[in-house]
Amino acid sequence: MATGVDAKLLKSTKFPPEFNQKVDMQKVNLQVMKKWIASKISDILGSEDDVVIELCFNLIEGSRYPDIKSLQIQLTGFLDKDTAPFCKDLWKLCLSAQTSPQGVPKELLEAKKLELIQEKARKTISSPGWKPIVQQTKPADAEKTPKDAKKFTD
Repeated sequence: MATGVDAKLLKSTKFPPEFNQKVDMQKVNLQVMKKWIASKISDILGSEDDVVIELCFNLIEGSRYPDIKSLQIQLTGFLDKDTAPFCKDLWKLCLSAQTSPQGVPKELLEAKKLELIQEKARKTISSPGWKPIVQQTKPADAEKTPKDAKKFTD
């Protein structure tokens, strides 16, 4: 699918070192990655673009070991300056996912855990009957006047 122009770009573009590592897509949970891809592309473009999202899905799913460098070249026309950071993030997540037993990148698992904790905290705070615990305690001897206090008050 690479054209002559793509081949020249592949040779002339400097890619991050992570791109030299292969990803086995059979070890990656594609459903999770597709959600991330769709969300990220929509954020970059400012709207949901099914054509670009599907193109990325096809490039990732097209081979057991996709070529991230080629993917970056092919997405450049759509994502412009955001293509390289997008591809680097995508590849880091895929590398992480293939080492995870569930095929889910640990970064996404951690983000989801944090989101659930924050949501639980919001629900707790907004639930009826919730009151913040405010303790205003005085030291046990606060009521007592020191013996030598009279020296300073007279």
